[in-house]
Amino acid sequence: MSADVPFANVTIIGLGLIGGSVGLAVQEYMPAARVSGWDADSSVRAVARNRGLAHQVPDSLEAAVADADLVVLCVPVRSMGTVAAMLTGKLKPDCVVSDVGSCKVSVAEAIAKELPGQVIVPAHPVAGTEHSGPEAGFASLFQNRWCIVTPIKGAPPEATVRVIAFWRRIGATVETMAPDHHDLVLAVTSHVPHLIAYTIVGTASDLEEVTRGEVIKYSAGGFRDFTRIAASDPTMWRDVFLSNKDAVLEILQRFSEDLTALQRAIRWGKGDELFGHFAKTREIRRSIIEEGQDDARPDFGRSDHVHPLPEDEAATD
Repeated sequence: MSADVPFANVTIIGLGLIGGSVGLAVQEYMPAARVSGWDADSSVRAVARNRGLAHQVPDSLEAAVADADLVVLCVPVRSMGTVAAMLTGKLKPDCVVSDVGSCKVSVAEAIAKELPGQVIVPAHPVAGTEHSGPEAGFASLFQNRWCIVTPIKGAPPEATVRVIAFWRRIGATVETMAPDHHDLVLAVTSHVPHLIAYTIVGTASDLEEVTRGEVIKYSAGGFRDFTRIAASDPTMWRDVFLSNKDAVLEILQRFSEDLTALQRAIRWGKGDELFGHFAKTREIRRSIIEEGQDDARPDFGRSDHVHPLPEDEAATD
């Protein structure tokens, strides 16, 4: 690891929101590093060149990774294995392969299967917006956001240290976690909340007694925030739910049980029980603000401008 940068040559594969933001962040906060980018879509590569998402965006994947010290896979989680297979025989022996997916067990297994012997250190920047594509990235996306690094068994400790340093240099606060524990935590904090958002927005849209115009016109803060989450990239979230199936189903079962308890409390007029539950969840909200993961100002400090969100997703488009 250089005194100036943890990796001299960084290659980003997948130049959507997250990949584009990584490219811009490296150029902004690690100017001594050289960034290459590649995307399977030629139109995305063209936008990436115009926006300067990387120093170079060649048409050839082999050219993009030729000198890479770090390759970051920023593609949908169910595409990680396919892209890793495309890298076979194209990487330097000491090149570190990482990713940005929000599912770690399945992603790590998919990459390791296709690149045996390569150093693999998965990671997950817990940041994103509801926007996607190469036009959506911006350099400050990871500032003061968490990045969870999930080293797999056998990964050299020095490589993990370098990946941690990389994310810290572009603004993230880094935590390390076992891959399976990461998947359970993210099922609670991100995956199931997204599933609930998709469900409630779909339910509102399907109600015959409420017109679409009324749903849009009278959207209060709660429903409006659900629609923001439900506007996230559908390809990414389809892949997330299928890739983290076990953890998501476990948390959904717990959620269903808790929801049934609330239904009973409402049906039987148990006001004290409802109040106690709501008071407890209010404390969670205060803790999130104290941790700096959201804003206590009215409307959560949001305006019409794009703001980084705690998840994302994440992961790519």
